[in-house]
Amino acid sequence: MTEKTLEVTPRTADLDDETFLRSVLGELIDDLLSVSHRIHERPETRFQEYFAADLLSTALKDAGFTVDAGIADLDTSFRAEASFGEGGPTLAFICEYDALEKIGHGCGHNIIAAVGLGGALLTKRLLEQDGMLPGRIVVIGTPGEEGGGGKSYMVEAGCFDDLDAALMIHPGGENLSAMSTLGRVALTFEFTGKAAHAAVNPEFGINALDASILTMNAIGLLRQQLPTSARVHAVIEDGGDVPNIIPERSLIRAFVRAPDTGTLLNDLVPRIINCARGAALATGCTVSIDLPTPAYAALNSNPVLGRMIEDNFARIGRKTVPLLTEAFPGSTDMGNVSQVIPVIHPNVEIQPGINMHSHEATEVAGGPNGDKAVLDGALLLALTAAQLFRSESLLTEVKQAFRPGLRIPAQINNLESLRGLM
Repeated sequence: MTEKTLEVTPRTADLDDETFLRSVLGELIDDLLSVSHRIHERPETRFQEYFAADLLSTALKDAGFTVDAGIADLDTSFRAEASFGEGGPTLAFICEYDALEKIGHGCGHNIIAAVGLGGALLTKRLLEQDGMLPGRIVVIGTPGEEGGGGKSYMVEAGCFDDLDAALMIHPGGENLSAMSTLGRVALTFEFTGKAAHAAVNPEFGINALDASILTMNAIGLLRQQLPTSARVHAVIEDGGDVPNIIPERSLIRAFVRAPDTGTLLNDLVPRIINCARGAALATGCTVSIDLPTPAYAALNSNPVLGRMIEDNFARIGRKTVPLLTEAFPGSTDMGNVSQVIPVIHPNVEIQPGINMHSHEATEVAGGPNGDKAVLDGALLLALTAAQLFRSESLLTEVKQAFRPGLRIPAQINNLESLRGLM
């Protein structure tokens, strides 16, 4: 049994929202932390999150939400709704719950899932208690954030089109009210050459590994001419089997990132592709180029929501760091959502300066600091949602600050579909 650390205040009709939400949170502590711990103890990688999706869906059904599973033909996605009266805003809480390969929940998605659930449950209780606030609360379960781009399929299916705003929070090494991220395109280059005896008849061979090495060198030289905000990182996954046979196949996996999605797709990716094409021409190989996962758009946080989160961080007793002057050099498929509706994606500290995507982060995400992030994060998002439900003018301000971006089709998985955006 988890020790309750929040003071529980009896519910009465005249409580202000913060006091009431803290009261309800006190009642939900064990349930929310159980969800976080159970997901943490049973890590599931992208699109295999059957346990986590069922756990969250069941909790939402038990709380009175209607739940639809398999959104956008993704087995482990869901969308839950609770409606109150006619009209009013439609606000979504976003849950992520996939784990990293071999590391588990080193990105803290168990925390994100429990925070999304908690924020929705708290807000639902507030609307029920008030009785006069119309609107809809939506919880969207989004699988495959770690490399699979689950949200991009859901954007394409229209899952977010009827929302006024979407809220989520990510654990990290600091409390940060808002940020932008880099867009990201994943590429694979498969070179095909010709095998030959490396000592007896090397002249009969066409060396596919040479093509990969040339590609990596070309990318390295190109970096001098790339914007400082861009990122290109690649690995050679296959470079041959034994040293006495000329490698007839090699494979590169690469990520290309930039803060502007249009620049990423129209400029940087074609230049990286040309590195591989040139290497194939120089070595006599053929090259097959694929985009194995959906492109991630750059994340554009809504500035009005960011200001609200900043104020609410102070209300829950957490001090924030100054906003970043440049895009955070990671990527998220929440960026795809931010192109179509107003979103916020703040960070909540689980340990100062922690290195995420590490074994240390996995341990912290399932411990006391992760638990505190779950409770504080749920309260933070619920406070923000309550303000939006109560103030039509504030919601209007959020919408007016929104700037639609590039809506990237999920099926950008080959060069022809990429050219369609150029």
